[in-house]
Amino acid sequence: MYTNEILVVYGSDISGMATALAREAKLAELIGDRSKRIGLKPNLVTTRPASGGATTHPEIAAGIISYLKENGFNNLVILEGAWTGASTAEAFRVCKYSELARATGVELIDTKQDKSRACDCRGMEIKICESALAVDFMINLPVMKGHCQTLVTCALKNNKGIIPDSEKRRFHSLGLDKPIAHLNTVARNDFIIVDGICGDLDFEEGGNPLYAGRMFAARDPVLCDAWAAAQMGYAVQDIPYIGLAEKLGIGSADLSKAKVRELNGAKQAAAPAPSGKVRQIAEYIADNNACSACYASLVFALSRLGPNAAREWTSRLKEKFCVGQGYKGKQGTLGIGQCTSSFRLSCPGCPPSGADVLAFLRAASGRTAKNRS
Repeated sequence: MYTNEILVVYGSDISGMATALAREAKLAELIGDRSKRIGLKPNLVTTRPASGGATTHPEIAAGIISYLKENGFNNLVILEGAWTGASTAEAFRVCKYSELARATGVELIDTKQDKSRACDCRGMEIKICESALAVDFMINLPVMKGHCQTLVTCALKNNKGIIPDSEKRRFHSLGLDKPIAHLNTVARNDFIIVDGICGDLDFEEGGNPLYAGRMFAARDPVLCDAWAAAQMGYAVQDIPYIGLAEKLGIGSADLSKAKVRELNGAKQAAAPAPSGKVRQIAEYIADNNACSACYASLVFALSRLGPNAAREWTSRLKEKFCVGQGYKGKQGTLGIGQCTSSFRLSCPGCPPSGADVLAFLRAASGRTAKNRS
């Protein structure tokens, strides 16, 4: 498989589709030495099954593991670190990777429990987990889905799972795009299979899966993400970290030079475009370097309250919902998360869950209503 190729397969046999992509790409030849330590990096950002549109189907990892073992590769690990505030161990269990590990004998590594090492990522120092640095060949298994801050998350952003939680927080304080791009100058992307089966095209935490029955493989993470963004209706310039990664020499975002091959020729209808639901809610949020988990909890709560809730709240309070590290020590009316503890009304937690924020907003609604009367 060439670096400017994208291999696409359609269907419902998820494990078989992953195996077909590996065979067509001649993955065994790409890896070479059978003694190499091979890492599989899924997206298990939260404790939700893949059917919800947020996490990587375990069948994809199962298909790749089967293919690798058939070809004499046995030094395999699955490594991941859920987002800040979530338990990777619980994500492994809920998303059925613990079951997969028992069945295949492949080790699961929780990068949250790992030591990290500072690396020079093309001019930016970033701490990366040692288990990821020890891998000789990394197979990135992201989900093609939306993100409430970066619009799209795919291969490049999926590597946030190989850095410690302290670095994840720092990424948000720096703005996500630049550190994501720099991380991938060191983080490996030797082969990529993207789970496009039923990603939530609006929200990285899932909940609104849109079935497409598609999976695709790539070797260039920049081209991979540029193509994924295009499938979701975005231009490369809409997703700044893609262009930044290209400038750093990680890959090419030039889709005119991409060679897309469909393996089974069974073209499906184009994947639905993002509904724009999260983007509409985001208009009422004042994000100042918010971590994804905290931001997502707020979005979840507002979406549960109904389509007009955010507009009604901000109209009543004359302020937006505040969330993010930039609000530490500052005053305000209504904030979400520990960083807004100085606000008049603040939902505690680092991060608070979506349920916590929902309960807080419902209670706060009663208090603000009394203050008006």
